[in-house]
Amino acid sequence: MALAARLERFLARKGIAFSDLSIDQVTNLGAAVIASGQPQSEFIQATLLIDISGVVMVVHMFDSTLDLDAVQEMTGRRLQPLTARQTSRLFSDCDPGFTPPIGAAYELQVLVDEDVTTADRVLFTGGTDRGLVEMDGRSLRLALAGSRRGHLVIRGQGNGDREALTLEEVADKLQKLYRLPPMPALALRILRLTANSEATAKELGELIEFDPSLTAQVMRYARSALFNYPGQINSVQEAVTRVLGFDRVAHIALGIASVRAFDVPRHGMLGMDNFWRHSLYCAFLCQSIAPHCSADKGLAYLCGLLHNFGLLLVGHLFPGEFEELNTLREDNPEASMHSLEQQVFGHGENEPVLAVGHGAIGGILHKLWQLPDPVIKAAGMHQNPGYHGEHENYVIMVQLANALLKQRGVGDEFNEDDIPSLLESLGLDALKVDEFNAEIDRVSDDLDAMARSLSS
Repeated sequence: MALAARLERFLARKGIAFSDLSIDQVTNLGAAVIASGQPQSEFIQATLLIDISGVVMVVHMFDSTLDLDAVQEMTGRRLQPLTARQTSRLFSDCDPGFTPPIGAAYELQVLVDEDVTTADRVLFTGGTDRGLVEMDGRSLRLALAGSRRGHLVIRGQGNGDREALTLEEVADKLQKLYRLPPMPALALRILRLTANSEATAKELGELIEFDPSLTAQVMRYARSALFNYPGQINSVQEAVTRVLGFDRVAHIALGIASVRAFDVPRHGMLGMDNFWRHSLYCAFLCQSIAPHCSADKGLAYLCGLLHNFGLLLVGHLFPGEFEELNTLREDNPEASMHSLEQQVFGHGENEPVLAVGHGAIGGILHKLWQLPDPVIKAAGMHQNPGYHGEHENYVIMVQLANALLKQRGVGDEFNEDDIPSLLESLGLDALKVDEFNAEIDRVSDDLDAMARSLSS
């Protein structure tokens, strides 16, 4: 019989029906799946996690990847994978690498992904390297009785033949000039002009007017309902002096000019269309939040506008991985971007998960482009809840803006944030949320129109 002793006793005691499936001796579960000749989609597996409170078994489909953020949200615990040695001690009656996904037989707490609970038939290891267990859905549900259930995986598999990218490899790629898109010349000239404390609106207007497309975008922005300027605006210089101000024009022009460095698809949840919509909304909100927490409005706007540039760089440097990430984002609205990026970039076989996120990538890019330190920090840390450190206000402003935008379906994240905690960190009361939402309602049509214009 292809069962470990404890599993065999548990199934007999509960009267749970199953069938044996003999296979040639193999070295790991993946090989067992292949040797069985059965569809991979019908196999389930166990992932073992641990913290100071004990071990948790998560049961999920073999062709899925566990979402650790979802597990943490369900349990309120920061769980880490068991080592091979810990697993061998716990499953001493099993062959190494063959952990049965029936945690009750080993008196373990069990979490079950919802896809497992709807299966009509499953196959799994019974704890030996020479056989498998077949069970119908009803019997499996009996074996998993008492387990907590939820959406715990990232749907879709990455290309298993592609080598994982480490953070060091990404940083190396970014610093190789033949791969890294340099800051576009116009963006660089705008950046240098903003660093000159004696620069004038006339100089900024003349610089922008060298580029007809950029001129049109700035003029459209100045004439929008965002500012409700009652008079005529006939030049960029007038837009600067009468409506927008030097810093705001410089920042929006810098953002528009910088995006030209990247070749990224327009469509999909992470494509250029949604990038611009998210960036403009976030920039507007950060600018609105800034006066309430003693931050510079212009710098806050720039932090919001540029915080997601890492996604563009991922799309530009790694188009295959970006396409995969875009697909996973579409298929897994409940998963965090952090988890999806771990799926695409984070782990190869027998390697620990490497957290390579678009935030860190964007921070690297902004540093290489010599952007202001708060912009670098906001990009690099906006995926890190509970951040405390340098330029903390700007990081948390971006996080709060993104949290409010998630409620409107704007952005690349859809899992909820702790808005009260973010407000408290900025010294704001809950009533400000209504005020900020009202401001978004007032300008949303114009922001949407501008986003469409910029991405076309």
